[in-house]
Amino acid sequence: MEVMTIKEHNERKARSYKLLLLFAMISMFMMFAGLTSAYLVSSSRKDWIHTMVLPSAFTISTILIILSSITMHFAKNAIQRDDRKNTTLFLLGTLVLGIAFIFFQFNGFSQVVEMGYFFTGSESTVTSSFLYVLTILHLAHLVAGLISLLIIIYNHFKQKYNSTQSTGIELGAMFWHFLDILWVYLFLFLYFVK
Repeated sequence: MEVMTIKEHNERKARSYKLLLLFAMISMFMMFAGLTSAYLVSSSRKDWIHTMVLPSAFTISTILIILSSITMHFAKNAIQRDDRKNTTLFLLGTLVLGIAFIFFQFNGFSQVVEMGYFFTGSESTVTSSFLYVLTILHLAHLVAGLISLLIIIYNHFKQKYNSTQSTGIELGAMFWHFLDILWVYLFLFLYFVK
């Protein structure tokens, strides 16, 4: 009977967690793919608004989430070098950029309403409702990402991560990059598909 070392056990456990996260991300992407397909089908309706433009705040939030993905990547690389100081700096930077992303998303909602497009009620349209559903669903996933990030930061301050044990940060980075790619996909989709 072969005995597994602690390192082998940790590597197997990390692979299992990454595979589970990958399946979850594929499921989330399929949900958004279904919604964007419904958006395409609905865009042929007579009451569809083809002139609606995305608010400038969404462009700013897109830049912010891309920057946050870069800082998360740097945090993962820093812990793998046992550079705790830079890991802390980049994790906190990711958190600040994630919160700023949410701020500009809500700012974007205000801009959409100022343009005269409402999300609910008698003055809402199917076009504005789709915009609302897609962005709010992404925001819900981003809030889950921020909660995960707060747990990662907490564990980092408890010194649970180092160059040999960085699974938590690696999983957080995978999910954060997924949220980034998903938002860029949604932003480009909404920008180009009228």
